[in-house]
Amino acid sequence: MRLVISPGAYMLNMATRPQVAAKILVADDQPDVLEALRWLLTGEGYEAEFASSTDAVLERLRERSFDLLLMDLNYSRDTTSGREGLELIPKVRAIDGSLPIVVMTGWGNIDTAVEAMRSGARSFVQKPWEDVTLLEILQREIEDAQATKRSDAKQKREFEEARLIQRGLLPTATPQLAGLRLASSWQPADGVGGDCFDMLTFGPAAMGVYIADVAGKGVPAALLMSNLQAAVRAFAQEGAAPGSVCTAVNRLLCRNMVSGRFVTFCYARLDVGTGKLTYANAGHNPPLLVRANGAIDQLAPGGTVLGVFAESTYEQGDFALGPGDRLILYTDGITEGRNPAGDEFGEDALAASALRHRALGADEMLAAMLKDVEGFNAGVYEDDATLIVAAL
Repeated sequence: MRLVISPGAYMLNMATRPQVAAKILVADDQPDVLEALRWLLTGEGYEAEFASSTDAVLERLRERSFDLLLMDLNYSRDTTSGREGLELIPKVRAIDGSLPIVVMTGWGNIDTAVEAMRSGARSFVQKPWEDVTLLEILQREIEDAQATKRSDAKQKREFEEARLIQRGLLPTATPQLAGLRLASSWQPADGVGGDCFDMLTFGPAAMGVYIADVAGKGVPAALLMSNLQAAVRAFAQEGAAPGSVCTAVNRLLCRNMVSGRFVTFCYARLDVGTGKLTYANAGHNPPLLVRANGAIDQLAPGGTVLGVFAESTYEQGDFALGPGDRLILYTDGITEGRNPAGDEFGEDALAASALRHRALGADEMLAAMLKDVEGFNAGVYEDDATLIVAAL
């Protein structure tokens, strides 16, 4: 891989440079990558240290503190799975839970970047990178982390105001149709968060339901959530197909999304009159369609996450609906909840819970499933957690 450092990176306005030299730990096993980053980061006023293995990263972090970790996901030659990097992230989190992590991944490995973000990384950059974009991401994540550490009374007051505003943007009452009942639960991990959902009625017999998860937490994720919500409401009109809604929302988000962020999203249209469910899933956890007879269908992804590639298109899926069917939509805060031993609740346990309670009404089924989840995670959600039940 040939790396080219743009001269424009060195012409950034001095106001964009760190006022006090921030310390960045860079991890990559390719000497040319480390050398390119050495020139770029030191030229922009950062104190940079370098490691070429996962063991070296952990050793440095135990020795001293850093303001950010910029790390590759692959450390074995001819390996592109990113498994070593993904396994490193929780180990880093155990040493320094507040350290912002930015991962580097090759073009086309968006699924790996998504998994890294879910494991605790804050942002990602694709190789070969653009210098200006990489520097913007590093500065943003360092400043965000420092602002968190300097949290004061004013920030806490604004945080509470943001929580109230965000809660007001979510549905205050769940719409109901003849033959269709819905129930929902939204639990932000930090008061405000990136989970988003809504229900849109289309006449007396059809409803659109969507669920989304904005990468990241806190106020930045909440702001992106409000932008997403406005976009969906603009495009999800009466006759709009779910696939076209995803395509339109994605193009809008790509114009407004900050570097290194993305949104997972699933939009389903339930038509009670025709007994049909149509959906499009943009990289979100596959919702479960639990049949009255105990069979389960998944609303599997038919396209990549929103906010990364403007030209992405999204496939649609269709299922017939019948009396007694239950649609379960959720974010990963539900399935990735951990028990005291560190085990995850998981998708299999969620499916088992849905099967066990499928004969209940929407509200009762939601309460029963949440009881199963919280019996496992002791009522502690490490990430934003949303659960929706639609009962026919």
